[in-house]
Amino acid sequence: MHPNGAFVEGWALYTESLGRDLGLYTDPYHQLGALGMEIHRAIRLVVDAGLHTGKMNREEAIKYNMQYEPISKELATAEIERYMAWPGQALSYKIGQLKILELRDKYKKQLGDKFSVRDFHDTILKGGAMPLTVFEDYMDDWAKNVK
Repeated sequence: MHPNGAFVEGWALYTESLGRDLGLYTDPYHQLGALGMEIHRAIRLVVDAGLHTGKMNREEAIKYNMQYEPISKELATAEIERYMAWPGQALSYKIGQLKILELRDKYKKQLGDKFSVRDFHDTILKGGAMPLTVFEDYMDDWAKNVK
């Protein structure tokens, strides 16, 4: 796992959510695909937490995955075994995505008309991967210098 997985995978998950804002969904089926991936991510959060808190065993996690997603038993088993071997991975990237969304909303309010989502994204990418606490300080510095 990347030492800053919450940031790296959080950024990836965040960018997946930009399709609507960028006008990439030209028909309802595109949006349906994006919603299907959100369901997939939600299932991952449940089984990751369930498995690693002892509230769910392997078989229950496989059953849960198959109950809420159209997935074969073989693929569900592979997914669940991956989560078993990588505790907190699904949780970490969701936390990263939520931090980026939180900061974007914060700076939109704070900066008003001076906020540029393009500059926000450029600043994130220029900084590279970092722990989320460092990332927030880095972005706060950026916002202080927006003119």
